Amino acid sequence: MSDKIQTDILVIGCGIAGAVAALSAADAGADVLVITNSDEPIEGNTVYAQGGIVYKGADDKPERLAADIIEAGAGKSLPSAVHYLAEKGPLLVKKLLIQKYKVPFDCDKNGALDFTLEGAHSRQRIIHVADATGRAIITSLIAAVKRHPKIKIMTGLTAVDLLTLSHHSKSPMDVYEPLTCVGLYALLQKKRRVVPILAKETILATGGHGQIFLHTSNPSGARGDGIALAYRAGARLINLEFVQFHPTTLFQHGARRFLISEALRGEGAVLIRKNGERIMEKIHPLGSLAPRDVVARAIQDVMLTHDEPCVYLDIRHRDADWLKSRFPNIYKTCLEAGIDITSEPIPVVPAAHYCCGGVAVDLEGRTSIRRLRAVGEVSCTGIHGANRLASVSLLEGLLWGYEAGRNAAAEIRKNRSDYYFPEIEPWIHEKENMDPALIYQDWLTIKYTMWNYVGLVRTTRRMERARQILRELRGEVEAFYRKAALTDSLIGLRNGVITAMATLFAAQENRESRGCHYRID
Repeated sequence: MSDKIQTDILVIGCGIAGAVAALSAADAGADVLVITNSDEPIEGNTVYAQGGIVYKGADDKPERLAADIIEAGAGKSLPSAVHYLAEKGPLLVKKLLIQKYKVPFDCDKNGALDFTLEGAHSRQRIIHVADATGRAIITSLIAAVKRHPKIKIMTGLTAVDLLTLSHHSKSPMDVYEPLTCVGLYALLQKKRRVVPILAKETILATGGHGQIFLHTSNPSGARGDGIALAYRAGARLINLEFVQFHPTTLFQHGARRFLISEALRGEGAVLIRKNGERIMEKIHPLGSLAPRDVVARAIQDVMLTHDEPCVYLDIRHRDADWLKSRFPNIYKTCLEAGIDITSEPIPVVPAAHYCCGGVAVDLEGRTSIRRLRAVGEVSCTGIHGANRLASVSLLEGLLWGYEAGRNAAAEIRKNRSDYYFPEIEPWIHEKENMDPALIYQDWLTIKYTMWNYVGLVRTTRRMERARQILRELRGEVEAFYRKAALTDSLIGLRNGVITAMATLFAAQENRESRGCHYRID
């Protein structure tokens, strides 16, 4: 492999947003390179999405969907983006997922799509593939990506830093140019070598940052890489303080917090204490189907008030065979943990689940940096406001991925001669080996600090303590980062502490308690 790679469009990440961006750009004639730090392109947040994706129910209208999104967003959602999604999103589900990529959504006995209800939705408008919707969607999309002659996938590549004219060009005159992204430094993990990837347009699709918290439903790769890349490059970030905590993840000592889909509550599951007392009925008129931030805080309050390690989700009243067919993945996972959901309640606790903020983008995914777009959870379209409505994020990733990809390709066609590639400063490879114990301990510091001080409930004093801890830690991480031979885990740690600090700063600056950002002082 040469020391430089060049492409029309570089897509960093390949969940639903990244895969659709790549496909729409390639369909429009662009050469696309998709990179992922995983060994398998299917790995990411999308594959773990259980409940479903918003479509259009029998008695539904775009105005009703928009109203539900805005209501859940606690008055912080951007109306123009919400109405754009409500009008165009469901049409794209039909055009792409149902008709073009043949995602096998569940149907009823008459062959019609099976719609379900989720929290804070006023209509049954969620379509699903049992309780593994994300896996079904991304499997179909990745298969299409692999078949496309204009797309190349490279696995085992870790994004190190975005390349910009002002930071990485050898020409001293480029510092006077507008802030412009020209690609990426990427680590070839197996060769332990950093190479520049030059691109006419770059699309961030790196997913979320749940791993900066002690308890999360997110996979190990969701460590805020894209947020940190954008932060260092100088992109505008907004709404990072609005971190949604999913109310119901499986409570097991020493195990990853497996998501228990909100669709269970949509199908009638209720939240109870160990003694059988219902939790939500006196707290919110929607009961167990209240918005996620309300439910998560109620659960935490019950746990703290009664000194109980968890609460329980009870769906034993539904037919056992129906439960096994409707939620096969949840049934199987719980059974492996010794819990039969058909005959006993499920122990659950809240966990960090979704970042409602991110890199600020317009309706076509453009960021504040020229030639850089962002799609999916790493971006902030304004849709989610202060609290995400269930199953909207997959729809958002689909629509913005599609628009960003095809518009980036259109920009390239229109401005063929305007794409300047500078000579890039070569990467200086250091040789000092990292100490795995330091990385492990530093991650624990990030996770505990964010969970205890910048978690479900926040105060000024807690966040001041977090700032002291994270500032000191960032200095230490940067010091050994500059001397160490790069690895994916070291890059991830550097990104994690930067993303944690960016989230903390946003939370400190916002003195209003709203939605996911809940301050008690």
